[in-house]
Amino acid sequence: MKARFTDEQIIAIIKEQESGEKTADVCRRHGISSATFYKYKSKYGGMEPSDAKRLRALEDENGKLKKLLAEQMLDNAMLRDINSKKW
Repeated sequence: MKARFTDEQIIAIIKEQESGEKTADVCRRHGISSATFYKYKSKYGGMEPSDAKRLRALEDENGKLKKLLAEQMLDNAMLRDINSKKW
């Protein structure tokens, strides 16, 4: 699924609201619900664009590591099953 806004755009939206604009006005201008805005704010609140890039890189790396761990655990389970069988 393609994200509608980039991390940098989301941070800019949050900064608009923090600069004094009403949340409803910011949401209406960008075509998002207030629930979506507050979800973004909980994840990206207080961040700078460079922080968001680092967060994205860490999330990608974490996903790769989780996949590697799952594959390794599957291999270990398969080897245990083969080893436990009586020939």
